[in-house]
Amino acid sequence: MFVARRIDRVSSVAGRRRALRTLAALAGVVIPLTTSKTALSLTSESRSPSVRGRRMTELIGSNGWAGAASDVQMWRAMGISWGRGSVGPGQPDGPQDVIRIDKTSSAFDSELPPALIANDRNGIGSLLQLGYTPAWNASVSGDPNSAPVDVEVWERYVDAVVRTYSAPPYNLRYFQIWNEAAGRLSGGLAQATFWHGPDADGNEKSSKPYERAMQDYVERIHIPAARIIRRYHAYIVYGGWPDQGGLDNFRRWLEYRSPVLKERMLDWVDYIDTHYLPVADLDSLYQQYVRNGPARGIWQTEIGDGYMKDPHYLPRYFFDFAVWALERNWDDPNKYLSMVYHWDGYEPFRLTHRGPPTRTYNVSGRSLVVLNRTANGSLASFSKPLQFEPGASGTALLSGRDVVMQVSADPGWKSVTVGGLKPPSSSNALVEFIDALNGTASARDDVALAWNDQSLKIRFKVPDRVNGADNKPPKHLAYVVVRGVA
Repeated sequence: MFVARRIDRVSSVAGRRRALRTLAALAGVVIPLTTSKTALSLTSESRSPSVRGRRMTELIGSNGWAGAASDVQMWRAMGISWGRGSVGPGQPDGPQDVIRIDKTSSAFDSELPPALIANDRNGIGSLLQLGYTPAWNASVSGDPNSAPVDVEVWERYVDAVVRTYSAPPYNLRYFQIWNEAAGRLSGGLAQATFWHGPDADGNEKSSKPYERAMQDYVERIHIPAARIIRRYHAYIVYGGWPDQGGLDNFRRWLEYRSPVLKERMLDWVDYIDTHYLPVADLDSLYQQYVRNGPARGIWQTEIGDGYMKDPHYLPRYFFDFAVWALERNWDDPNKYLSMVYHWDGYEPFRLTHRGPPTRTYNVSGRSLVVLNRTANGSLASFSKPLQFEPGASGTALLSGRDVVMQVSADPGWKSVTVGGLKPPSSSNALVEFIDALNGTASARDDVALAWNDQSLKIRFKVPDRVNGADNKPPKHLAYVVVRGVA
């Protein structure tokens, strides 16, 4: 079960992780919201399986739940189609407690059932995270992030959650086991933040290694919970491998065969799940575990956080994720998913600022609105070669009948040549150069296209005042959209 606590973590790899704050209590909290005067128009996307082709929104989720109706509108505008949250509190005070699974948030002070029903009504998927150990049943005295002494207590909690929420009116099919369980991390820590053994001393840097970390997790947490989830015909989402853990170490855990249970953990995982990795790092996991099975897909149930201080991070991540997924048999709407940590807060890099007086978009939130509005059609791979002149780079996909290129460039006039693309027969194509952070289209004279045999050359003027962070040097992120040529 979950125990109220701060979710703080310290990175030993420069630039890889930021300190995480407490998961906000969102479900059931009604906050009067309005969008700011500069907020972009709302775009609602269908989650119906009858929709032809994949959609950008199918890739985008968030930690927490949407609360008020205006929260839901903002989620739709940003393309957020999944939420993730806790379920409990279980039996916090002792084995005599009735098992409580009707609360959510880090402090279990928000009602879970109405949040799940509202999600379903609004076309938002719900992922419930199962954890942790009640202090009275912890193998490390009083530590909720350690293995249970009595595994049956853990099993009763898991069974109560899955039995209840896989049935009507909730009908959930996705359950996540624990969070970031690992042993010695490749980043240097001897024990993971959320999985402690007997030599944990309360200090991540001075704790001794947890020698049985993998065996205890597989035998006392993962496989017992996974068996229950499968019994109710639901799907198992791995507990989010931390980016500091290292992928080679992750493979060891996935392929570990318990000498007691005589089974591999991998055979009890439906969705491989990692945290805070770049898109390129997912490919080895896809090739090894998803392309030919046994896993059904790859999720990242936490991305973003301090990385969103770079305003280009989220739009680049999700555009790259879409291009990557389209080239890797994206044959199911739930096969690939990444969830932002966190959509709501007071820090300027969160998706929204909760107010007062009213909730407004931050830069990262507006960038998702722009992405969702710009690439809001049925998606497909774009196979034609792109040749950028020096000082510019980018990738492309098809959205409906439009070619959408995401471009990172230095200030000044730049160009891209698209090979093998024939001009439309009925009318001249239209081209737009759109700021990826605020959605503003450039003046018509600042972008032009010209056809030459079977290639297209596009010239565009990048503004002197670029929208990137203070990198060396900063770049401008934009979309070059050629309408109606696909």
